[in-house]
Amino acid sequence: MSILVFDSGIGGLTVLREARVLMPDRRFVYVADDAAFPYGDWEEAALRERIVGQFAGLIDRHAPELVVLACNTASTLALAELRAAFADTSFVGTVPAIKPAAERTRSGLVSVLATPGTVRREYTRELIRSFASRCHVRLVGSRHLARLAEAHIRGEAIADADIRAEIEPCFVKGEGGRRTDIVVLACTHYPFLANVFRRLAPWPVDWLDPAEAIARRALSLAGAEHPPQAGDDVAVFTSGAPDFATARLMAGFGLKIV
Repeated sequence: MSILVFDSGIGGLTVLREARVLMPDRRFVYVADDAAFPYGDWEEAALRERIVGQFAGLIDRHAPELVVLACNTASTLALAELRAAFADTSFVGTVPAIKPAAERTRSGLVSVLATPGTVRREYTRELIRSFASRCHVRLVGSRHLARLAEAHIRGEAIADADIRAEIEPCFVKGEGGRRTDIVVLACTHYPFLANVFRRLAPWPVDWLDPAEAIARRALSLAGAEHPPQAGDDVAVFTSGAPDFATARLMAGFGLKIV
């Protein structure tokens, strides 16, 4: 059996990286739904149907002991439906880290940098009402940042101006000199750009990456004690075959494309 990590593209590698640290003896299957990337361009009902439809074949083929949805869009949109449809499989979702941000902020000004779909979702707003009612939370929906992150991960040149335009709305000045001090990275692609964000930010903030917390949750469900599993860690692309740069990236992560 394996742990299956699912994302719309290659951003979920940030979660896979942390999961491997905590569970080095597990075998991982990484699934990139790149044929549908980016999810932010989809109508919600159609995307939900697609995601749930993908999993029937994935679970039959890979028989995972656990599924990690390393994608905020997929989690906030389809996690409940997946759990209902595949009740014998445990799912770990990825949702905006609004609760820890509200606990850590000193200024009370928090921004959530996400895809437009995650920003629109009622799930996200309920997290704010439940855990951050005493904070001012700005939701920033970026249409382009996931694509820019994928390009950056593959080693392509990206313009500072393009990144700056996407993150600039996250920075808010309030009364009494207060300023945004935490930006929640609510897309698993974004941590790959964290160093670029730090360099281009108008002032220092805590860029909150949930990958480690997601991996810890996966470990709690999978259990620490487990015999080593045979076989390579593999990557599956719904398009059938990634481009050369992406294939090279997968090899660098020790993933065999199948």
